[in-house]
Amino acid sequence: MPGTVLLCYCSCPDAASAQAIAATLVDERLAACVSRLPGVSSTYRWQGVVTTGSEELLLIKTTTGCFEELKARLLVLHPYEVPELVAVPVQHGHAAYLDWVRANSAG
Repeated sequence: MPGTVLLCYCSCPDAASAQAIAATLVDERLAACVSRLPGVSSTYRWQGVVTTGSEELLLIKTTTGCFEELKARLLVLHPYEVPELVAVPVQHGHAAYLDWVRANSAG
């Protein structure tokens, strides 16, 4: 369903890249809102090495109708070779807020 609201997670290496991605996605109406959570500590395996680093997490509010275009844009903007992008459908929420997300994620 194109009107299903998604909450997408994306980690960024620093505040500058997180802000640039957030601003672009909202400006281009691929997301209604992007919340930035600084100071996230991530532990992951990359190229065979376990690493812990500081990141900034983006919480991107969009719809299924915008997701493919959002993904394509994020992959161009993101500095990581393999950026995190995980989308979770919102099954319940404040109806007026969900309607606002739909209205402001027009792609």
